[in-house]
Amino acid sequence: MPFLQRLRAVGRMLLMLFILASAAFLSAVTAMRFAIEGRQVKMPALVGQKMPDAEKTLSANGLSLRVEDRVYSDFPEDVIVRQSPPAGLKVKTGERTHVVLSLGPQHVLIPDLRNASVRATRIQLLRDGLQLGETSSAYIAGSPGDTVILQNPPAGATNVTSPHVDLLISLSDPPHGWVMPDVTGIAQGQAAERLAEAGLKNVKIEPVAKTASAPPPGAASTSGAGASGANMPANPVAGGAGSPAGAATSTLFPGLPTTATPNQQAAQAPGVAPLTAPAAGPASGTVLAQTPSPGAYVAADTQIELRVAR
Repeated sequence: MPFLQRLRAVGRMLLMLFILASAAFLSAVTAMRFAIEGRQVKMPALVGQKMPDAEKTLSANGLSLRVEDRVYSDFPEDVIVRQSPPAGLKVKTGERTHVVLSLGPQHVLIPDLRNASVRATRIQLLRDGLQLGETSSAYIAGSPGDTVILQNPPAGATNVTSPHVDLLISLSDPPHGWVMPDVTGIAQGQAAERLAEAGLKNVKIEPVAKTASAPPPGAASTSGAGASGANMPANPVAGGAGSPAGAATSTLFPGLPTTATPNQQAAQAPGVAPLTAPAAGPASGTVLAQTPSPGAYVAADTQIELRVAR
């Protein structure tokens, strides 16, 4: 068979394979789309239906139902007043529908629960067909603990839409507190006495290495015997800017004045300490820092940390 005929046969075969592969791919995409859309249904409208009827409607569409809450409304009892997802939305089969059922019109007057204990409040709510809602607690001066201070809805309300009653419960008087005193810069013992007078006894001492303060600006930086001329200009010229006007110069060291300042004399004299010395650091046992800071509100059990110089 000539080469050209074989080449044409191979081309026809490749074209046939391409056509078959394209058809298979399109068939697979179409089947997948039908499979996905076939598992989706439109959410039916459930609002206004009784719960048994709604369960049957959902079951016929491959869906289920879950009751999330019950509220007072103008609908009869056990009738759906809200649903999620909403009606008409496409959902997957097997998805759960959340509904809120009606308790019917309200016939219960919200009782006055203030100044009652939490246990008595729970009993009263159950007796009236109500439920305990969200509760919050707070320290309130002058009120006993475990006592209802506020309620929502208020007592006597008739226009409520939920059987839940939210409560604010007192935790009795707030714990006694103090203002943190300033004890920095004083001795450790004196600081402890001041904190004890304030009722603060939970004190932690952290020793830290004390650091000497820097010498005053312009002080002579001399040390040891024989250190001389530290503050004098290098090789001043007699009678110039580097020496006092009219001062005589040294015969041994030309250019140096023979009359030195008191600091220079002390530095030049063997065995005599300079008049200006670096200032000493804080004394041992001095409070360098404190936590909490001065003025902070602290309780009796607050951890007080003092950093004390060693």
